[in-house]
Order: sequence, then C-alpha cells, then structure tokens
Amino acid sequence: MSEPRRKLIFLVTEDWYFWSHRLPMARAAQAAGFDVAVAARVTAHGERIRAAGFTLHPLAWQREQLGPLASLTAIIEIYRLYRRERPFLVHHVAQKAAMLGGIAAMLARVPGVVSIIAGIGYVGTSGDRRARLIGQISRALWPLLLLRRNCRVIVQNEDDRRVIAGSQTEAAKRIAIIAGSGVDLDHFRMMPEPPSPPVTAAYVGRMIAIKGPALLVEAQQQLQREGIDLRLMLGGPADPANPSSFDEATLTGWSKLKGITWTGYREDVRTIWAEAQIAVLASLGGEGLPKTLLEAAACGRAIVATDIPGTRDIARDGVNAILVPPGDVAALAAALKVLTQDAARRHRYAEAGRRLTEIHYADPVIMAETESLYRALTVDVLRA
Repeated sequence: MSEPRRKLIFLVTEDWYFWSHRLPMARAAQAAGFDVAVAARVTAHGERIRAAGFTLHPLAWQREQLGPLASLTAIIEIYRLYRRERPFLVHHVAQKAAMLGGIAAMLARVPGVVSIIAGIGYVGTSGDRRARLIGQISRALWPLLLLRRNCRVIVQNEDDRRVIAGSQTEAAKRIAIIAGSGVDLDHFRMMPEPPSPPVTAAYVGRMIAIKGPALLVEAQQQLQREGIDLRLMLGGPADPANPSSFDEATLTGWSKLKGITWTGYREDVRTIWAEAQIAVLASLGGEGLPKTLLEAAACGRAIVATDIPGTRDIARDGVNAILVPPGDVAALAAALKVLTQDAARRHRYAEAGRRLTEIHYADPVIMAETESLYRALTVDVLRA
C-alpha cells in the first residue's frame, strides 16, 4: 500500500482571491505530490475550488477585521485547523495570512511554512496611523514568523526581497522571487485592437485609492479639455473592506463625466481588453507584480503605468510601456496622449508585451518554479 500524500493547506483571506491569483501554485503543489486544501472565507467560489480537486475549509475571518480581538479569534481558529488536519506544509497568502497564520503554525508545530508577500499593500503605503502601526508590527515579526529555518518566503520583485530580508543576511537565502501569479496564455490570447478612433484606455482592478483611479480620471479629463478624445474604462468593483475604497456614488459620478465608463465587476476581463487599446495602472505603490498588467500584456495591449517596484517588471519603459512617476497627473496624461496618437508604437508594445508573458510569466513557468520550492523545502524539513 502506498504512503498517504502529505497535506498542504493554502491559507487565504478570501476564496475569490485564491481562485483568481493562486490556482497555478496550488496545482504546482499537487504536482509536487501534496494533498492540497484551501482555508478561506467562502463567499462565491467554494464549489469551483472543490470541483478543481481541493479540500475546502471555510473560515469565519474577514479581510477588513484587523483589531486585536479579531486577530486573536482568527489565530485560534487557524491553530485549531492546523492541529486537526496536521499539514506537512502550509502556504500563507498575503500579509494578514502570513502574520496570523504564522503564529498559528508556530504554535501548532507545522513542519514547513511558505508565505507569499505579493506587495506590501495598504499597510505598507497608507498614511493612516493604524495602518502604519500594523505595518511596523508586521515588519518586526517578519524574522520570527517568515524567516525561520523551516520557512520560505515568496516575493514577486527584487525590491520586496530586499525589504523583507532587511539585515537578516543568513535568512535572505530563504526568500525566493517568483514573478507573479502566472497567466494562462491559452485563455488570454493575443487579440487585435478594436477599431479607432476613439482610443480607449482601461484600468482593471479594485477601485481603491492606492491603485490610482482618481488620477486616471483627472488625466483623462485633462486630455478631454485639450480636445483629445481619449476614452477611459474603469473595470472593477468598489471594495468596502478596504479603508481607501471609493464608494459607488463616486464611481457613478465619474461615469457621468465625458468619455468615462465604469463597468463594475466583470467575470471575464478579456471583454474589457477587447474594447480597449491601452492598459493603464496609476498605482501609488505596494504592488507585487500586477496581475491586471500581466493579462493585458498577454492580450497584446500597450501599457501606461507608474514607475514603482513590481509594476516596472512587467511594464518595461520603451519596450512595451511608458512609465511615469507615481502621482504625476501631467506625466500620466502626456503618456496617454502619446499612445493615443501613435498606433504604430502601440502595436510594437503589444507584440513585445506578449513575448514577455510567454518567456517569463506563463502559468507553466510559475508552476515549475513553485514546485521546485516545495520540493526543496520538503527535503530541508525532512532533514531537520
């Protein structure tokens, strides 16, 4: 009789985030020989996760609950799950899961821990006092919870690797760069530009301040006043769980401005890229490697984006993108104007972006790198 497969549990705050961002890594874990389960708050994707062959453990925690009592409650719930299921490895996705799950894993004596920090996000970039405090506490706990001998950390760019490693020279070897979430190149196929004029720039993502949708509105309206008919499509939902989210009244108000459409959430973002010639992201920071730009590049869309860590890895200035300083509306408008008026440049950038995704970011590439990390950590844990 063969040995039972070792268990690996993915800990994620929301089931939709696992489905949209971590499916290739979970499949890599299966390829590495693990029995894979997902622990998350379940809202809309539970049946999909089960149908894909993963055990599902619903959790009561919520992404927006950050206080001491809510955190302690979550740690206890995760600890009980780990004690009951006895996983060989756990994979914590994003900072909240890494911190709270890291404490639970240490208490439950889980043999191996993987944490992915896909950008420092809201707590790393917000000016809010509570967010700054949470960020300071998180950074103080990184050596204990993320960089122990039986731990590995995945980041998506070199800047984040340096931040997390800090002065921990020895522990830095436990940090791996795996570039992004992967993109399914059979699903996100190269597509021709829609007819123009007019030219449309699209942003796909959550409508939160750090992603810069308000800056996009300002830049697009500036171009409209100059007589340049660039349209702007905002494709994504409000995010009430995020303190910096724009409310629906604001988003509806934007959609009443000349040339702006707010689509809300779309299940298939290819329908947005089919209507737009340019992908734009005016993020102010905190990115890992933006999935929206990976998908846009795979579909063959020229990019305008801010020159920040993570984003500049997939949006390469002069290759497939124009990069501008974060928060600079005038530069953002100027870059959009250039691509609006230069179809040949858009087409060159489209071809280059597709090649980048094929070489560096396709699902099989990410899966192979992740599987290798799991196998190496398994060997190290068994030797310990």
